[in-house]
Amino acid sequence: MAKFPARIHVLLASHAPLGLVIRRGPSNSVATILWNRHRDSFELGQWLKGRIYERRCDLSPYGDYFIYFAMNGHWGSESKGSWTAVSRSPYLKALAMFPKGDCWHGGGLWTGRKDYWINDGYGHSVLRDTKEVRRDESFQPSEYFGGECTGVYYLRLLRDGWRLAERVKVTKWDRKDIFEKPLNHGWLLRKIANSGSGSPEGKGCYWDEHQLIHAKSGAEVDCPEWEWADVDGKSVVWARDGKLFRAGIKSSGLIAETELYDFNPMTFEAIEAPYCATCGLKDPKSASTSWRCTCGRYGTRRY
Repeated sequence: MAKFPARIHVLLASHAPLGLVIRRGPSNSVATILWNRHRDSFELGQWLKGRIYERRCDLSPYGDYFIYFAMNGHWGSESKGSWTAVSRSPYLKALAMFPKGDCWHGGGLWTGRKDYWINDGYGHSVLRDTKEVRRDESFQPSEYFGGECTGVYYLRLLRDGWRLAERVKVTKWDRKDIFEKPLNHGWLLRKIANSGSGSPEGKGCYWDEHQLIHAKSGAEVDCPEWEWADVDGKSVVWARDGKLFRAGIKSSGLIAETELYDFNPMTFEAIEAPYCATCGLKDPKSASTSWRCTCGRYGTRRY
């Protein structure tokens, strides 16, 4: 059986130099890692035995909250086997939790500093809620790209400065949607968002390809190994082979490429989030110990 590197997807906060790395691998294990983009340092949040659908996730503008859609297949549990949740980044413990019971729709977007929209469709119930953040009932997506991953992912890309340049229908079931974001010195970062059944080995039904395009000269640089990429200030940042990279860009192309972190050696750890899921109180002790908060509930690891 072929062994693949860790799969990496990253969410960038729009108003703070923070990011959240969603690291998947093996297929039933996923971790969230806080990325300080100012220092290029990384802090492990939590692991989940299951799947987080990274294209249905979002990081709040200041990087302090995370909305995500997850599935662990425990269909008889209180989570109904799949759920949308809101947590404190980089952790997964739910401040608000909405069981789903299937993998249609789910996830959501931040519409303000503490306001979020759920990609509801149908089927969510309320298991836990909080006053710390608010559900935005008035938000209506400007465009409809489907109910599942593209219905959240494309809205996030457009909100975060990407331009939808072209939509190409390859077959009845397969398509390529091309997004572009400007860089310095006349370059564009192109993201080719693929969906369908013709994915390469090791990819799911949604996968991205990337190119660097020079608007004036027409030069094209294919980056086939980049599974995620974005613009971070004057830099290009990307994921390749389970690692995260950064480089500057000049008229001649990328310069000073630096490997920031190798996520491949990471293995599952059972980690408690340092706050109570019921009242949100922070753990006054180490996150590895049990503790009792003012609401009377133990701060045990619970998603």
